[in-house]
Amino acid sequence: MSEEPGAPHGGSAVYGMPAFGNRQVAIDEVHARPYLLVEAPRVLVQLAFMNEGNLARDRETLAEISRRMGATLPDQDTPLHGLTFEQGDLHCEKHTEFSTYLWCAPLDPATGSPSGDDPFKHGFTPPGPVVCGIRLDVLAWSEQTARSIDRFDPISRCHSLVEDGMADIITDFRQDADGLTRILILDRGLSPIRLGALAQRLLEIETYRTLALLSIPLTRSRGPLLRDIEKRLAAITEQMRKSARHDSEALLSQLTDLSAELEADTASSLYRFGASRAYYEIVEERLAALGETFVPGCYRWRNFLHRRIAPAMRTCRSIEERQASLSDKLARATSLLRSWIDVQLERQNSELLASMNNRAKLQLRLQQTVEGLSVAAISYYVIGLLSYLIKGIPGFHGIVSSEQLLSGLVPVVLLAIWWTVRRIRHSHSDHGQPPQKDPT
Repeated sequence: MSEEPGAPHGGSAVYGMPAFGNRQVAIDEVHARPYLLVEAPRVLVQLAFMNEGNLARDRETLAEISRRMGATLPDQDTPLHGLTFEQGDLHCEKHTEFSTYLWCAPLDPATGSPSGDDPFKHGFTPPGPVVCGIRLDVLAWSEQTARSIDRFDPISRCHSLVEDGMADIITDFRQDADGLTRILILDRGLSPIRLGALAQRLLEIETYRTLALLSIPLTRSRGPLLRDIEKRLAAITEQMRKSARHDSEALLSQLTDLSAELEADTASSLYRFGASRAYYEIVEERLAALGETFVPGCYRWRNFLHRRIAPAMRTCRSIEERQASLSDKLARATSLLRSWIDVQLERQNSELLASMNNRAKLQLRLQQTVEGLSVAAISYYVIGLLSYLIKGIPGFHGIVSSEQLLSGLVPVVLLAIWWTVRRIRHSHSDHGQPPQKDPT
């Protein structure tokens, strides 16, 4: 049944109704990384490069390979790219902090070498330093190809039957002369899609287990640093117990410096530890999906990897827990010390307020003294003015002498000035008080 002319694409509409904006992204994600179709004999060489998410480096690398191998440059807006040329095909997959380049080519069983030119040689420009290199050979099982198992180190050889006994997977997790981890699949009749899925699963196990273990150097360097911080914190808390009241500011400065040092260290290791946990979970999922059957005399992949990866991951968790515990202890010590400082500040504020209260009382007494003196001085000047006034009135001296009149006016003037000064002082005091509410 053909679509009507002008009908919208299936990703943008369903039954003619508009679809949610991110619906197509969710649908395409399921098909974003399809399994390869692999048939024996075949060789798969995969290199993983740490490029810190710099996609420009991958673009340059793919452009260089396409020119050299005579392949068409793919659209680089998607996380998975494919180049096909005469000697095989190359698949580039971009991740958050690394990218993988997988070369698939026919394998010559007689020589054990890939057919055609290796794209990782003769002028290959890596997008970053190599973090993992794998060579996976796929051969049809036979008595002759089964002799290849003896090439792996018997001390660390892992050999299991998978896919309901339809394939043997063998590795010793050691690197060859080219620095590649060698893996062998002996096919007992798997279909190309199942064989491709198995090969992809094994490549991911080796890649992600390497990435998960990148945190080991970080745990080894963080251990002594955390022990040093723990000792310094213990010394500071012991000093707090003895002299927190006297040396609170100096102790707070030391705690602040210690907290800043711990937070900086935690922030620098946060991403690596989180990434290791995520990679380890992927390894666990891929190992569980193998469904291994035990082969006598050999390790199973799951048992061998758990022997080293699980302790390393427990060490990472231990370092993270120690960092979190130290952060909590520093926070509690800082809070306790701030409580001492707050008590000291409250005591100082109380003493300051008492001192200010005493000063206010002294100022009030001084003000009252000054007011008394000012009343006497003003009264003196007022009496002087009145004396000039009385002496200047004609005929007044015959009624009463000016001295007697002034003597009688002195208490009146004193009372009047004292009352006036008091009214002024009370009016100023009333302006500084909040208005009182009417009780009615």
